[in-house]
Amino acid sequence: MKKKVMIGLLMGIDAILINIAYILAFYIRFDGQFNGRVAGPYFQLYIDNLITVTMIKVGLLFVFGLYRNLWKYASIQELFQIVISSFGANTAVVAYMVLMQYKLPRSIYILAFILDVILIGCVRIGYRVYSNAKEHMFKAKDSDIKRVLVIGAGQAGALIIKELKNHENLKSKAVAVIDDDDSKLGSRINGVPILGDRYHIRKIVDKKKIDEIIIAIPSAPKRIIREIVEECSKTKCSLKIVPGIYEIIDGNVSIKHVRDVEIEDLLGREAVQVDLEDISDYLSGKVVLITGGGGSIGSELCRQISGFRPKKLLILDIYENNAYDIQNELIRMFPELDLEVLIASIRDRKRIEEIFAVYKPEVVFHAAAHKHVPLMEKNPQEAIKNNVFGTLNVAECAHDFGVKRFVLISTDKAVNPTNVMGATKRVAEMIVQSLNKTSKTEFVAVRFGNVLGSNGSVIPLFRKQIKEGGPVTVTHEEVTRYFMTIPEAVQLVIQAGSMAKGGEIFVLDMGEPVKIIDLARNLIRLSGFEPDEDIEVKVVGLRPGEKLYEELLLEEEGLVTTKHDKIFVANPIFTDLKLLQRELAILQTLLVNEQSDIKEYMTRIVPTYEIRKA
Repeated sequence: MKKKVMIGLLMGIDAILINIAYILAFYIRFDGQFNGRVAGPYFQLYIDNLITVTMIKVGLLFVFGLYRNLWKYASIQELFQIVISSFGANTAVVAYMVLMQYKLPRSIYILAFILDVILIGCVRIGYRVYSNAKEHMFKAKDSDIKRVLVIGAGQAGALIIKELKNHENLKSKAVAVIDDDDSKLGSRINGVPILGDRYHIRKIVDKKKIDEIIIAIPSAPKRIIREIVEECSKTKCSLKIVPGIYEIIDGNVSIKHVRDVEIEDLLGREAVQVDLEDISDYLSGKVVLITGGGGSIGSELCRQISGFRPKKLLILDIYENNAYDIQNELIRMFPELDLEVLIASIRDRKRIEEIFAVYKPEVVFHAAAHKHVPLMEKNPQEAIKNNVFGTLNVAECAHDFGVKRFVLISTDKAVNPTNVMGATKRVAEMIVQSLNKTSKTEFVAVRFGNVLGSNGSVIPLFRKQIKEGGPVTVTHEEVTRYFMTIPEAVQLVIQAGSMAKGGEIFVLDMGEPVKIIDLARNLIRLSGFEPDEDIEVKVVGLRPGEKLYEELLLEEEGLVTTKHDKIFVANPIFTDLKLLQRELAILQTLLVNEQSDIKEYMTRIVPTYEIRKA
């Protein structure tokens, strides 16, 4: 009811404005003479048709949707609509007058159109100015309003500022804008001044008493985003970001897309591009088995592979809770997916054989593994049982049951390993490379570094320590690691699988290595604290088997480029299956007899393995 009353009121106001516009048009055209010899007949003709002309114009303004807008938020777009609506309404009046053979000077019609736009527009904009002034009077008393610095004076920044103004419930107010374009300095965007470039961020934050920073440059390269985030993290402001356009499905930026800045935004790499056609060729319509399918990497493999319409997806995991979670998620996301969850251990050869015999998988992604370095140092037998003989079980079954392609998920820790976990993953690589020599199955491995946010990675640990008030512990000031996001790593794993011919170890481009202590400090800043002031960063010393830095390549492997700029191929350096089988038989005996020198024997199988004492 209130809306109808408001529309009726606006129509009444416009009816008055339309006639004021005609009176002013006559006044201008005839120098204020309404009853003169020339002006009198024309003005009387207007008076005789006043009601009809007014109804035509107001009716057309209604048809053009002028009364559906919220004029409290009027902007350039609404003014443009007034111009179009007024032009249409005046054109209809001209048509009526011509049809009725009534003649008015053309200048009257032109002046009436111009004055319509001015008068109707001024009323709308005036209402907006009044509404905003009224709001600001109340907002000035509201101490809960967050003062926001927007980085980016482009379209995204303008939309964010507009939405902050239009949504009172956000309780945020844009007070300044940052942009690296010098030509914009001193200008305003939606009434908010552009005060400097990224190098002025801290100065403007202090001067304007900023509470929150929103980075609104979704098309900027990741490198630029990283530099800006690092600069912003030196302030104590909460930090949010509009994601890259590739993350926003429809490409349109809205306040709903703004999210907290994550540590992933500091990696500074562009989004991975995959060849969807190649991937579809080897996954679509196939039975795909993912071991360790409930884990961090395995579950993401499940999500992404499900999008390629496999004939059947098999999720194998020993831990039923994780498997249950990803099962429910996939059922919601892909209701048409033929999905089977298999609870089994890769150590159980008979159970693995049964699964291969019943389901006959065509593509296998082997992600099941023990991966926690310190735990495996204390439990080397378990690392060997799972990572070596579990891999052997799955790989030999793939060979025996005619699997088309087998992809092993490996790690940079397999290169010149200094811990038993890395050594076992190197043996797993040797297994698939040597089996490939005699098998029709295309066996390949994909080697990459740490995955941000995966189970057991440093980021969840750091977040927990920050939440508890510190200290945040790092093992050494010089420790560096390669990092990828989970989706990024999995996309490249799937892409590498499409390139497989058999025997390759694919090495993923991990970008530049990152200092763990820098990662810790940046995460503390992103959480709104100052390192070593609010939250202590404590160096606790290297753990058993831990390196200062990781490598992605053995010296003799070399690297060959592929058609994908982030994927390389390492040359195979071990293919002697019979020798490996003899060594593994001895290793199996040592396991059964629970020999304490089992690590030492691993150095015989993996000559590059260096045992480091705690």
